[in-house]
Amino acid sequence: MKKQLFKNYTYQFDKNEKKIISTFCKQVATQMNGDERFLVDARAFNSIIEKLNSGTEEIKLTKEEKTKLVLQLNENIKHIKKTMDKSWFFKRWLYKSMLTQYNNILTNHFEE
Repeated sequence: MKKQLFKNYTYQFDKNEKKIISTFCKQVATQMNGDERFLVDARAFNSIIEKLNSGTEEIKLTKEEKTKLVLQLNENIKHIKKTMDKSWFFKRWLYKSMLTQYNNILTNHFEE
């Protein structure tokens, strides 16, 4: 099997996926803005937010932006699962929809 030489980082998100990713990136960027160590990461997430808010149908991400977004989504999914395991019914019910949405975004767009 041949390995692909160039990868396409162009994605078409629907309205809800754009909203979820935009909200997620805003939260991550605000958490990273205060620390100098995460300056490059914060810039990448701010760039993703700008591209999502541009209104174009196709979103072109750089390789760095894509890897940072996927990494943070995976880490957030792990954290949500860990929180759900320790929580009671109501909190688990609230987190379940968020977990489902993040999993759907990862499997539909970023799975290789």
